Amino acid sequence: MGESYPAHWEADVVLRDGGTARIRPIVEDDAERLVSFFARVSDESKYYRFFAPHPRLSARDVRLFTHHDWTDRVGLCATLGEEFIATVRYDRIGPDEAEVAFLVQDEDQGRGVAATLLEHIAACARERGIRRFVAEVLPANTRMAKVFTDAGYTQKRTFEDGVLRLELDLEPTERSLAVMRARELRAEARSVQRLLNPRSVAVIGTGRGPGGVGRTVLRRILDGGFPGEVHAVNSAFTQGTLEPEGVRAHRAVADIEGPVDLAVVAVPAAAVPGVVADCGEHGVQGLVVLSAGFADAGPEGRGRQRDLVRQARTYGMRIIGPNAFGLLNTAPRTRLNASLAPYLPAPGRLGLFTQSGAIGIAALTELAGRPGLGVSSFVSAGNRADVSGNDFLQYWYEDEGTDVALMYLESLGNPRKFARLARRTALRKPVVVVKGARHTASAPPGHRVAPAAIEDETVSALLRQAGVIRVDTVTELVDAGVLLGAQPLPAGPRVAILGNSESLGLLTYDACLSQGLRPLPPLDLTTAARPADFRAALAAALADAECDAAVVTAIPSVRDPEPAAGESRSATRTEARALAEALHAATAAGGGAPKPVMVVHLAMDTLAEELAAGPVIPAVTAGHRAARALAEAVRYAAWRREAAAPGHEPAQFEDLDQDGAGADITALLAAHEAPAAPDTPDASDPAPAPLPLPATDTARLLARYGIDVCPALPAPTPDGAARAAAALGYPVALKATAPHLRHRPDLGGVRLDLADEDDLRRAHAELTATLGGSGEPALVVQPMVARGVDTVVRAAVDPRVGAVLSFGVAGAPCELLGDVAHRLLPAGPRDIAEQVRSLRAAPLLFGWRGAAPVDTAALEELLLRLARLVDDHPEVVAVELSPVVVAATGVRVLSAAATLAPPPARTDLGPRTLPSY
Repeated sequence: MGESYPAHWEADVVLRDGGTARIRPIVEDDAERLVSFFARVSDESKYYRFFAPHPRLSARDVRLFTHHDWTDRVGLCATLGEEFIATVRYDRIGPDEAEVAFLVQDEDQGRGVAATLLEHIAACARERGIRRFVAEVLPANTRMAKVFTDAGYTQKRTFEDGVLRLELDLEPTERSLAVMRARELRAEARSVQRLLNPRSVAVIGTGRGPGGVGRTVLRRILDGGFPGEVHAVNSAFTQGTLEPEGVRAHRAVADIEGPVDLAVVAVPAAAVPGVVADCGEHGVQGLVVLSAGFADAGPEGRGRQRDLVRQARTYGMRIIGPNAFGLLNTAPRTRLNASLAPYLPAPGRLGLFTQSGAIGIAALTELAGRPGLGVSSFVSAGNRADVSGNDFLQYWYEDEGTDVALMYLESLGNPRKFARLARRTALRKPVVVVKGARHTASAPPGHRVAPAAIEDETVSALLRQAGVIRVDTVTELVDAGVLLGAQPLPAGPRVAILGNSESLGLLTYDACLSQGLRPLPPLDLTTAARPADFRAALAAALADAECDAAVVTAIPSVRDPEPAAGESRSATRTEARALAEALHAATAAGGGAPKPVMVVHLAMDTLAEELAAGPVIPAVTAGHRAARALAEAVRYAAWRREAAAPGHEPAQFEDLDQDGAGADITALLAAHEAPAAPDTPDASDPAPAPLPLPATDTARLLARYGIDVCPALPAPTPDGAARAAAALGYPVALKATAPHLRHRPDLGGVRLDLADEDDLRRAHAELTATLGGSGEPALVVQPMVARGVDTVVRAAVDPRVGAVLSFGVAGAPCELLGDVAHRLLPAGPRDIAEQVRSLRAAPLLFGWRGAAPVDTAALEELLLRLARLVDDHPEVVAVELSPVVVAATGVRVLSAAATLAPPPARTDLGPRTLPSY
């Protein structure tokens, strides 16, 4: 492979059935593979490819199909192991046009191989300046015609001389991107389904004696009731039966008769490559690698992990791990516990994904203490070298057995994709996330993808916009999951609080207020309350139109008799059962739309169990836990309603000069003599230096999008200041703009309302004396603008997250308290309106303490225009407008700065591919 070999065209992909394949350019050394592949293809498929009988490849054919210039002639192959399963080729027939043709092994047809190859060959062609594909298909070859038709590209169809001729415009369209992503979602969901629903499992590394990781997992699989075949594998075994488990024992996977769908690998790291090769040759579909000693063991282990992923994908297998805790599936038809968890959890409708075994154990333990709502599936992915949380999100989206997705994440390997998948899932079912490693700059040990250098506030904005419920602890994760899985969504924030403990009710009331809920005054039923009193009070609360949810507080009755032998010392089971029955009866009797109910109890050990006997009513032991879970449910319900409403598309303005802005940007970057952006994601050329724009260029660029910057004329001397003021007209402001003086109001670098030249000269002398002479303060003169609220607006582009729009009230709220609201772009009017109102300092904009409200409509328009600029032109990598004065009428931008750079590569817009290692 010479220097011109396009290595960045290599990719691992997931096919329609969940298996993987390798796509790469065909090279000269592939001659024997090509001949072998062609010999296995049926005569019918060959006829469809060549429009004539073509039983074998001639030497000329082999040379033609293996020698490419990577520009006018390009061939790609899809491989499984060392063998070709499909090929695609284009030949340029015009300056921007090429003919394309496919050949797919018969047994691999229907797996989506051709559709995937089309995406990749189209990307190669676009990179080489080809804008259109021409394909000729025999009418009988309906399967291939459908590949082209379903791709989503703009196309033209003609029928000539008994041949269907298709012309495809290769420029991505909304439809082609949607088709590509839909295929990706289905394929990756299917790959997880294959892992979770095996018909047979082999535990490789089963110990010869009790104990050890392999033997422990084998026992877990058997104890969980897995109905399929189970095999124990150890190179020290003799063929026979492993006792006392009674399963077949084998020296190697190759000795197993029949297929193996899933292999659990528990051998030392050095032995894993051999095991993977054996599994691949035997046709195993997926691996759970419990073995440690990979990226968790440092740089040398990271290399072993990279080789492990490449090796497994070569054979079409996906990996959970390495250093994994395992996976669970409680579905009655599967009952799989391929993990180190000591038991298979109760079947339920909560899906759980963690990047940590310890957190996985903690979450399962928490759920075990919450009767009535169990787990549908669980995975603890360890180093997450291959299968990730994104894959499970896609699976849970389609899984009818999962109602809520719970996730513990320490890194977002592909933030754009995660946000897209999370939003798609959250529109159907809740997604609750605990994000670890919030404030560390390093990657969690062993994780394949280093986290982007994204501030935690930006991560929160990404999750919030995607509808993700973010909590802080495992307990809160489970609290929210149980509430959302068991109870209806609340229609609003109004919460009724009732119970037989005044103090517990007051604590719950305060906790609700702190979470932004609107609690009604607590109703104290007194300690003499009986179950019938609870029933009547709860039924009345749920029937009240002013109530959206209810919290019941409960302590043991002081009138209850002493517990019988064996019962809890704090409250009898009889009392707990009676109270639970009363609460169930009240919720069943309520008319109208159902409303969520939670119970906060103290010293009633069996109440949660009794509340799970009917429709589950979640029970917790502290008011703040109930308040937090309810508040998250309220916010999620509001997001669902907002997400379904119009107003999230980017705003349209008739006066935007998009073409003019693009021409300005192109000219400015060219004048900067910046090298072109790398054509390939793995190019080694250093990125060109960003280009900070002069103030005049910044103002001109912003003006193209209807954002006017208040003029500022330099005033290095008193005479220069006077001339500037005369040009602008009095009254004026004089201010220091040197970088070290900006955002330092304590230094007094601004003089306002200077009415005439005498005032101006006096102010100039004062500032020069205070801040330094010889032009050091970089003084400028500006016309006075109407007073209002000073704000700061910023936009910046993160290559992995995208463009982020930030907004805050200038001064202490923004700089000292960090009160800044972030939104990812693109964003629509609803998103921007919510952003403005989400600030803690937002009351300053809406008439705090009797002040006149400012023009938030004009402010939101400014934010929308800036959002469009950055979204339309990814070369605008940073903009700062500071301050932006929001007055009673209108807004004025007093200072602006912008930075340009060639746009970063958008890996999410390319053809489908698994992340490379």
